[in-house]
Amino acid sequence: MENTDIDAAAAPTNPPAQAPKPAKAEQSALVKAAKKYIVDLFERELARHLTYHSIQHTETVVKECRVLATMAELSNAETEQLLLAAWFHDSGYLDVYDGHEYRSMERAAEWLAAQNYPAADSEAVQSIIKATHRDHPAETELQKMLTDADMSNLAQKEFQATAELLRTEWEVALGKTYANPEWAELQMAFIHGHSYRSDAGKERYNKQLKENRKEQRDELKKLEKKAKKKDEKETGSFAEPKRGIETMFRTMYSNHMKLSDMADKKASMMISLNAVLMSVIITYVGAKSSALGPAFTRNPILAVPMGILLLTSLGSVVSSILSAQPDVTSFKWLKKSPEIATNRRVNLLFFGNFTKLSLGHFQDGMFELMRHKNSLYTNMMTDVYYLGEVLDRKYGLLRISYTIFMVGLILTTLSFGIVLLYKG
Repeated sequence: MENTDIDAAAAPTNPPAQAPKPAKAEQSALVKAAKKYIVDLFERELARHLTYHSIQHTETVVKECRVLATMAELSNAETEQLLLAAWFHDSGYLDVYDGHEYRSMERAAEWLAAQNYPAADSEAVQSIIKATHRDHPAETELQKMLTDADMSNLAQKEFQATAELLRTEWEVALGKTYANPEWAELQMAFIHGHSYRSDAGKERYNKQLKENRKEQRDELKKLEKKAKKKDEKETGSFAEPKRGIETMFRTMYSNHMKLSDMADKKASMMISLNAVLMSVIITYVGAKSSALGPAFTRNPILAVPMGILLLTSLGSVVSSILSAQPDVTSFKWLKKSPEIATNRRVNLLFFGNFTKLSLGHFQDGMFELMRHKNSLYTNMMTDVYYLGEVLDRKYGLLRISYTIFMVGLILTTLSFGIVLLYKG
């Protein structure tokens, strides 16, 4: 048996000849015509939302198929079939998204028939395209080469950027939206579940695929660490609000309390004033021995201004009482159950809400509230909002009370003046 190592050592000036590299796969005239047809077709009809399955992707697949054909030393006929299938494999996207492979086969068959391509060879091209469908496993070497070239992006250094194009396409075409961690997990599962089938594909892609798997794993860990850090920031032993936020809520609470106190004082003043007026009018009008008694008997028309004043005072005092009446914001749907303690509409800081809960559920809700800044702020904002609702009702009723009182005084004065003119 010949020992090439010894021969090489004995003749250092004549190194062993290396095996010649396989010749680069040449494109036939038919493949060049297919290229021109597909490029023109994509420029005219490809939808803009197909950011991944574009003409650039098709050209990349064709390029990879040429490299794989060269590595596998395919015959000219086999190379032609492989490259034709590569040019047409995504042409079905012009018509349909899911199941585009079948439409790609139809387009290839129609074009090849117009070129007088042999029927048997056309069927071979269609079978290669069909293998790219998820339900049809690649069996022949040519089918395996096309599927490997179609997924060659997984073994490219810029595979993550290419994946973002697919993510954008899915959002528009399929309405599928993924958060960064979700997309990273999806890519992780896909890249780990994929394997190249052809011998040339394994040789060309497996090394970079292994590196990309590691890179994707690191990316996923990075996103998980970031999400965990964000969660820890929002969730701690107890919430620690910033001083500016504390000051804002303290000021809002103080202003609302002052406005509520002012509304109650104004309502109390109107109640007292109108109550005195009503008492005086009723007392003097109803007293038979009063000095007004004979006057009303002789001039019953004086009852008009007094009646107007009495009625408007009654309306004013009723509005003031409604304004000062205690108002507790609550919900009829509140029941003593653990679920409502975390409902965003339930304010655990307000007795009108938390008294509807059992003590245990209230305590659980408060502990949860103290652990989450967002929940704490939500409850404080809810409290301020409903305080504002109560104030809006109070001042609305006060406005009505003052308006009735003002109109009553005006009408009473006008009517009394008309009575005096009438008597004169």
